[in-house]
Amino acid sequence: MNPLTLGYSPCPNDTFIFYALVHGLVEGKLSFKERLEDVETLNRLVLAGELDVSKISYHLLGFVREEYCLLRSGGALGRGCGPLVIAREPGSPSALRGRKIAVPGRYTTALLLLRLFDPCLDNFIVMPFDRIMGAVAGGEADAGLIIHESRFTFQEQGLVQLLDLGEWWERETGQPIPLGGIVAKRSLGSPTVDSIERALALSVAYASAHPAAAISYIRAHSQEMSDEVCAAHIGLYVNNYSHDLGREGEAAVSALLSRGEKAGLIPPSGKNLFVA
Repeated sequence: MNPLTLGYSPCPNDTFIFYALVHGLVEGKLSFKERLEDVETLNRLVLAGELDVSKISYHLLGFVREEYCLLRSGGALGRGCGPLVIAREPGSPSALRGRKIAVPGRYTTALLLLRLFDPCLDNFIVMPFDRIMGAVAGGEADAGLIIHESRFTFQEQGLVQLLDLGEWWERETGQPIPLGGIVAKRSLGSPTVDSIERALALSVAYASAHPAAAISYIRAHSQEMSDEVCAAHIGLYVNNYSHDLGREGEAAVSALLSRGEKAGLIPPSGKNLFVA
């Protein structure tokens, strides 16, 4: 069997989770050819059907459920880890209506959450997530929707938080916020998808049992990040839900997709999320 194409981001939580899988440290007969890209690039590659297995935003899952099924391990879901809206000056999020907001991608969960929070916010500038703080600080955008490690560093650029969308979601639903998950092509068939899922779970377990093993690999892909931010990133986005979504995680994903459907932001689907 040819290597399966596998996409994930260079962010510390992903390189931490996938290290054992792509370095042959878990049992199984599968092999992978990895491709590291920012999350919106991965979203678009999956939308085009170009990857067998990939990390994607849960927002995009609403658009690819017919072709891809969701895996239970390896994702990013939790509490206190949602996207933030930041600006140069304090203010009310409602004051952003009609103003330019820099966002990290058309299919990011961050944008879905923002549109669910206030459907009247609609003037978006799409750019790579790592450009957003600079765009806000430099006046290119009036506000920015930040994800990943930006939540740890925005204050260093003199920016202020207007809204924590994860906090809003938790207050609104009582559930953890589903940010990104791992999907596999349904066309691979159930036996292969099951093998991928087992291998991924083993990779997450290996990362947790040997947290220092992947340090050089993580740092090779996050050279602009301090060790402290790297560690905080992993601590925030890798948790029990990364091992297995569980019932609470499944309910949170279903709630996000359901709200997206009701708002007309993602298409409805009758597919079982987890069955290939």
